[in-house]
Amino acid sequence: MTNTMKRAGRGSVVALVLALAVALGVAAGNIGRTQAVWLGVPSELRGRVVGITDGDTLTLLTADHVQHRIRLAEIDAPEHDQPYGAASKQVLSGLAYMHDVRVVVVDYDRYGRTVGRIYAGSLDVNAEMVREGAAWAYRQYLHDPHLLALEQEAKRARRGLWRLQADQITPPWEWRAAERGGRHMGAGSRRAPLAQSAGSQQAPMGATCGSKHYCREMTSCAEARFYLNQCRVVSLDGNHDGIPCNSLCR
Repeated sequence: MTNTMKRAGRGSVVALVLALAVALGVAAGNIGRTQAVWLGVPSELRGRVVGITDGDTLTLLTADHVQHRIRLAEIDAPEHDQPYGAASKQVLSGLAYMHDVRVVVVDYDRYGRTVGRIYAGSLDVNAEMVREGAAWAYRQYLHDPHLLALEQEAKRARRGLWRLQADQITPPWEWRAAERGGRHMGAGSRRAPLAQSAGSQQAPMGATCGSKHYCREMTSCAEARFYLNQCRVVSLDGNHDGIPCNSLCR
């Protein structure tokens, strides 16, 4: 082999290595920009919905006979043991079950589910769930402000869960936080601090830690702040901004 051929061969190898490095760098940059772009994982899935878990989770069967658990992005439906939980599941079933759909993947959650926006033909299933009053716009993960407008529309029209009595309407994130609090700390074990400084918050008349857990039970912003700050009832701060019960304290 001549020196010229050897140099040409080495040049080809170097060019290949550089091309691979660039490709991997672009892929790594995309992964850094969004969790939805993983190496070897598509940003879009197509298939048939073969199972409905609840109002915001379903099972998709793709053409290669692989099942994917899909969490509907940017919405939050009532839990199965919440008021309207079973009805929410039925609404999603009517919109998507045994339908061929397209899933635009936006993320992957800690449970291994694909998080995405689902389209049955031209129908945006995620948005339709909110429009029909079968789910909330999920504030913590919201990117599409139109979902908030659809939620307000459903509330004004008293569709779906918005027909329930006021004390039965609890955002799922508040419900889950209260459930976690109840499991980890029973009512009898919640104690207010034994001593308070002069500048600390005083308990409203009749307020004792462990007696209330939901915004619907609060009679004033002061009471809500007491339960959040002194009793650590985190379910009162659904959007984690340090302010409890937005309906009372904003």
